Amino acid sequence: MKKDDKKNNKKQNKKLLITLIIILIILLVGVITIFIVKNNEKEEKNTLAYTDLIKELSYGNIEKIEMKTGSTTLKVKVKNEEEEKTAIVPDIESFMTLVQAKVEQGNEIELIQKPKDILSQIPGTIISFLPTAIMLALFVMIFKMQGLGEKGKVYDDTERKTKVKFEDVAGLDEEKEEMIEIVDFLKRPEKFTKMGARVPKGVLLYGKPGTGKTLIAKAIAGEANVPFISMSGSEFIEMFAGLGASRVRKLFEKARKLAPCIVFIDEIDAIGSRRTSNSGAETENNQTLNQLLVEMDGFGSEETIIVLAATNRPEMLDKALLRPGRFDRRITIPIPDLKGRLEILKIHSKDKKLADDVNLESIAEDTAGFTGAELENILNEAAIIATKNRNTHIENTDIEEAVKKVTVGLEKHTRTYSDKDKRLTAYHEAGHAVVSRYLPTQTNVKEISIIPRGVAGGYTMYKSDEDKYYISKTEMEEKLIALLGGRAAEKLVLDDISTGASNDIEVATGIARDMVTKYGMSDNLGPIDFQGKEPYEMQMFGENIGDKIGLEVKTLIDTAYKNAIELLKQHRDKLDLIAETLLQKEKIKEEDFNRFFEE
Repeated sequence: MKKDDKKNNKKQNKKLLITLIIILIILLVGVITIFIVKNNEKEEKNTLAYTDLIKELSYGNIEKIEMKTGSTTLKVKVKNEEEEKTAIVPDIESFMTLVQAKVEQGNEIELIQKPKDILSQIPGTIISFLPTAIMLALFVMIFKMQGLGEKGKVYDDTERKTKVKFEDVAGLDEEKEEMIEIVDFLKRPEKFTKMGARVPKGVLLYGKPGTGKTLIAKAIAGEANVPFISMSGSEFIEMFAGLGASRVRKLFEKARKLAPCIVFIDEIDAIGSRRTSNSGAETENNQTLNQLLVEMDGFGSEETIIVLAATNRPEMLDKALLRPGRFDRRITIPIPDLKGRLEILKIHSKDKKLADDVNLESIAEDTAGFTGAELENILNEAAIIATKNRNTHIENTDIEEAVKKVTVGLEKHTRTYSDKDKRLTAYHEAGHAVVSRYLPTQTNVKEISIIPRGVAGGYTMYKSDEDKYYISKTEMEEKLIALLGGRAAEKLVLDDISTGASNDIEVATGIARDMVTKYGMSDNLGPIDFQGKEPYEMQMFGENIGDKIGLEVKTLIDTAYKNAIELLKQHRDKLDLIAETLLQKEKIKEEDFNRFFEE
């Protein structure tokens, strides 16, 4: 058996043993509880109330009384009853006076007095205390499991290596160049220390989800051939106060033993968010963050430990984390460009059976704005679709369907809806397409469909064949017109509006709000950033600034809607033609759509 298998079996046996112990404790608590309940029920059944005891005594029905010294509990035998009953006497001296009077009157009462039996009380005491003791032991066990459990996956020569190299990371050439320096620091730290250079303590990777932050961190460990300790920020957060800080300490204790090594904290914003003065869970986060800052400050020059961290929300991080000496380097992991997308597709298509006519360059051109994870998902979905279609290879149609499935949703041919809804959907989608056609900054229409996909009743797909790093004001204004083209077509043709434009309105409102509050594109308010400001900060811009911002956003939306209406009025013939074609064919491809405007 391999060493890894032995360790895994040992861990599994340990978990199984702990589970069995917990189950046994729960069963034991249950049995004891049932025993106590039944015992109490039996005692309640054989208990004689004090008032009934006096009544039976006055009637002369008491045959025997058994008592222990110093106890107020008696065992009483009543005439014509087989079992003895238990009675509690509040004043034993007064009761014994009544008994003595009855004996003098001629009643035969057997009076038995026993010495105090301490040992007989011990089992009852133990049983009554046992559930509390077991629960206390269970709480301590859970506490230790939470606090002392080994957290953080270690990948090294003795266990599992990451097996990821820089050649497995595509589309990040400049970022990899900077990471090569980190690898050199880990492999040959003395080369830099001789020059008087300080080894960087931390590298922060930030970018959108799916851009490859975790992958490039593993590639660094794979290239440097050093242990790689991986842990998620959420693993530090626990229900018990102080355990987050404890886990940070233990993580870095482990790192010091394995140095030189890499510590990777994914989603660091879970513990590295800005500290507050609030209580409760935020206090726990503050303690965890403070401990992380202390540990990073505590690295010695002889300890070659580099902390890598990843986040998609760098604005949430505490400023103390970002100062030199902690996270010395901050590297943006961008969305891949055309060349990067092509390289990513080549890597993920190595184990896929692609048809000879599949052109990866064409796919890369049509997927501008996609992350590496999304591109990998598209090829995976295409393989699944090809398998379901019983194809021997992945065809272009499989990849096109995968793109639609990932971006819009699953096509639903079985969903039935009325002719009225179908007509409304046709004009709505035709409105988007026609308006976009006459807006210079908007991309070409790739496909229009009134077949439901996901939550949408229909869709209009655009070609995304250009990588854009900046968006002009004109382009954003025309984007608003294109988004509201569907609602404008409903109003113009059907003289009614529907809920189908809700997502368009949501997106359009967000763009208009960003134009005013984030990008300073309002002529009246000027180039000022209003986004995320506290109420007291907003006051410096004058009274009713919120109303003014809202009015600017509304003006942008109203203007876009009017422009959409005007464009559709001018080209009503094209709108009707495309809508009627959609009602007949349900789908219109790019070539057919362009043909309408050539005639």
